[in-house]
Amino acid sequence: MCGRYNVIDDPDVRHLMDILGIQLYPQTRYNIAPGGKGQIVYHREGQRLLDDAYWSLLIEPRPDGSGYRPSPRYSTFNARAGKLGSSPLWQKRFRYQRAIVPASGFHEWVGERGSKQCHNIRLAEGAIAFAGLYEVWHFNGEAVTSFTIVTLPPHPRFSHIHSKSIPLMLTKDEYDLWLDPDLTTTDPLEPLLISRIRQPLVIEPIRSSESLEIIGPVERLKADGAR
Repeated sequence: MCGRYNVIDDPDVRHLMDILGIQLYPQTRYNIAPGGKGQIVYHREGQRLLDDAYWSLLIEPRPDGSGYRPSPRYSTFNARAGKLGSSPLWQKRFRYQRAIVPASGFHEWVGERGSKQCHNIRLAEGAIAFAGLYEVWHFNGEAVTSFTIVTLPPHPRFSHIHSKSIPLMLTKDEYDLWLDPDLTTTDPLEPLLISRIRQPLVIEPIRSSESLEIIGPVERLKADGAR
């Protein structure tokens, strides 16, 4: 996953939030990049919350005091599925601190350097529920939330768009399982970490990551196993 996504307050995103039992709707935000603010759904203090959060799990105060930034020492905006159960960085959070990141689409760039084409990838129907992990940090008495998006190994039918990974996009019947605060053993989650295209995808060449204007032929990928 290259590192940009968008969320649009539209009927698809609102329907996702209704399914999740959240009374609020995410704000429309285009071109969310690592270090920027997205919004996540997670279980805390006995309820599901929609919260602003920095995209990169490890964050720190900016030296000039103007807010927070991703750790310059580590890249933690994505978490590779193969390391969730073994890495000290992810292991505990995979067990206890899972989140859903609502999105409308994400962006990948394809082609040679200097002439890369931006693509918007979205579900054929509905909004995206990225699987994520979160952390709540405390800096000088201020609680600050951050998150990462779980990525799967490359998928052969998606590798022409991104050769290294594909994000874990949960299906409707997996939302409650992923967010269940009482599920602290990860065995039931292991089947989710297999690289699959779980829902039909639409791949749209667009003018830029800040504009969703389609400028070329649209590609459609069926879900694995679909005829």
